[in-house]
Formats: sequence, structure tokens, C-alpha cells
Amino acid sequence: MYAWIWHKLPGAVWGKLAVSLGLIAATGALLWYVIFPWATPLLPFDDVQVESGSGQVDSETVIPGDDGEDPSAPDELPYSTHSNDPHPSSSPSR
Repeated sequence: MYAWIWHKLPGAVWGKLAVSLGLIAATGALLWYVIFPWATPLLPFDDVQVESGSGQVDSETVIPGDDGEDPSAPDELPYSTHSNDPHPSSSPSR
């Protein structure tokens, strides 16, 4: 198909190259400014649903992973932050 388009374009190699770059730019502009804005409302990218229902939690509702801890307490990391730190005396001397 591209060979057919190349053979149908008028002019020599530089003319064909200029016309083909113009066709590519025109096609890109048509897609960018006309087709994509038209198609955006039809695409489901903004239809994100995390949970079914209203999202309101009653006092009887059990939330998985909630242990009833104080929400204002600082979060604890589930791993040691010092396990990979070498002891200062274990460094090689110069």
C-alpha cells in the first residue's frame, strides 16, 4: 500500500518526500484535533469504579484488614529499616 502511494505521488524523490511528510502531518493533525476529541467521550477510560454501592461505611460493616487500630497512630513498616546497614566497625580500614 505504501509503495502504491509512493508511486502515485507526483514529482521526483524530494517532491514525493515533501508531499508524503505533508500527508503524514495532515493525517496526524486530523487524528489529534478531530478524531480523538470526538472519540474521547466514547472510551471507558474515565469510568473507574472501585466498589459497588455508595461508599459509605456503617458501624456494622466489616472492612478487611481493619484491626480496629487507632487511625491517628503512626504507621509501622512491616520490615526492618536497619537490616542492610553495615555496622560502622565492619568497614575496611584504609
